[in-house]
Amino acid sequence: MDQNDIPHVKATVLLRRCLVYFWRYRTRVVLAIIGMVVVAPCSAASAWLVKKAVDDVLIHKDVNALKFVTLAIVVLMTAKGVFRFMQNYYMNTAGMYAVNDLRNEIYGKVVYLPMSYFNESQVGMLMSRVMNDVGLIAGSLPSIVMMTRELFSVIGLAIYVFCMDWKLAFWGTIVLPAALYPFLYYSKKMRKLGRRAQNYGAEVNSLLQEGLSGIRVVKGFAKEHQAVQHFVDRCDKLIINSSRQILASEQSSRVMETLGSFAAGLVLWYGGLRVIHGELTTGSLLSFLTALALLYDPIKRINSANIDIQRALTGAERVFDIIDTADATAEHGGSIQLDQKFKELRFDHVGFTYHGASKPALQDINLEVRQGERVAIVGSSGSGKTTLANLVPRFFDPQEGRILLNDRPLSEYTLPSLRQSMGLVSQDTFLFNATAAENIAYGSEGAYTREQVITAAKAAYAHDFIMELPEGYETIVGERGVKLSGGQKQRLTIARAIMKNPPLLILDEATSALDTESERIVQLALENLMEDRTSIVIAHRLSTILNAHLIVVMSEGRIVDMGKHAKLLERCAIYRKLYELQFGVIDNGKNWPIQGAAR
Repeated sequence: MDQNDIPHVKATVLLRRCLVYFWRYRTRVVLAIIGMVVVAPCSAASAWLVKKAVDDVLIHKDVNALKFVTLAIVVLMTAKGVFRFMQNYYMNTAGMYAVNDLRNEIYGKVVYLPMSYFNESQVGMLMSRVMNDVGLIAGSLPSIVMMTRELFSVIGLAIYVFCMDWKLAFWGTIVLPAALYPFLYYSKKMRKLGRRAQNYGAEVNSLLQEGLSGIRVVKGFAKEHQAVQHFVDRCDKLIINSSRQILASEQSSRVMETLGSFAAGLVLWYGGLRVIHGELTTGSLLSFLTALALLYDPIKRINSANIDIQRALTGAERVFDIIDTADATAEHGGSIQLDQKFKELRFDHVGFTYHGASKPALQDINLEVRQGERVAIVGSSGSGKTTLANLVPRFFDPQEGRILLNDRPLSEYTLPSLRQSMGLVSQDTFLFNATAAENIAYGSEGAYTREQVITAAKAAYAHDFIMELPEGYETIVGERGVKLSGGQKQRLTIARAIMKNPPLLILDEATSALDTESERIVQLALENLMEDRTSIVIAHRLSTILNAHLIVVMSEGRIVDMGKHAKLLERCAIYRKLYELQFGVIDNGKNWPIQGAAR
């Protein structure tokens, strides 16, 4: 998924979509708006109090005016503080809850995306969108409200200065139209830089996730320096772009301040002349200058809020792109619950090609797997064995032909019921950073007992080593089971499959990555797992499948032969060469297949 392919969406459309999430917490939003309405006119009231303080108190020495102004300042500042607190607290918490809803929705949709989506996406990129981009949206509504509040303040102060003296007001606001151009210019620039920042940030996040997940490979090839250099290069791009964001933000603020200084200079010059000629009181001029300063201060805050909104819109673009993609490409099953016993699985002229691949991974596959059979699939690396297995639980759907389970196409069954009827054990073992018991019980539907977990562990020959762990079944096995050996991890995944108790098993080279001793134990566990069940076994070592009911030989995405072991040795050259290679029957390699051993 190319980050640069994210479509640019109008700001108004993005804002409307963001506001939908905030509106769920409308009570908090309304309370924040009430606080905003009270705070907004306080600036104009402050400017008016300056006039009263100078003219009535300092010049006319009016004691009653002094009492009034003093009390008014205390009341005004107290009210402003209370209602600003109300505005900020309720608005920020509404943003927090809204973003939490949005993040939950994204994750809830991403996990339902098909495997093809994850094949073309980097996990770090997705993590960046779910965490960082969603976090940016949290500031959108508070910034919108702040912008609205400051706009009301500007309107109130503008009315005040024009009512006080329209001539002074003319000179004080004459430069305002000039502020519109930098406002729009820097809005576009900040959004553009924001997009780049999010892309660079996602790249850094992805590189970090990839480097730490593959740290064994990095260290094994002594590539620490190269890994660090790649990370530094990505971070440099992020920093350069971030510095440009800061530059644009500061330029925008300074432009606004410069325009404000021109306005203040014009008012001071024109108003000062009128005070000298007795046409204007000193208090009125100070009050006007105060109001003018207060007028340009919210304009600067509006500009700052606009910068925050542009950042939020950048995050919103990326977030809603995921949501829209998820809505369009989410996996969809049928309406029929698979609640009957397994009878037959049939591949009918099945063909499949991976996206962007130059040739098919599977071509014209015809195969029947009947109840109680153990069907083994062998072949060289890249022959299509794993792809064939991945089509059964509908991780991918064939572009040609169809797959029928109990005489119904797989697509007619609901995905949960289809996948719950299957147990998957592969060479790429995955364990969660949870207890041994929780990893085993992951295959259980609904409530389970400790006795069920122990029974499954014993059947998988895992009970003894689990009891030797520091806390037994309550031991945290670490991320991806890092605290366990390869054989121990595999036995836990087998226990998980036993706990699930599925009628159909798919074993994808479940012992290929193990040493001889571990393989022996795991093979015993697999025999317990396969007992009285239909099994599809993708075999790396032929010794594990010699007694299969049916052995299917694949090459270059096609089934080249199938039958019992003895018959295949007689008539299938590919199978015979695989057998000779593994069992030490040597012919100097003259007639060996180029592909080598089975995968």
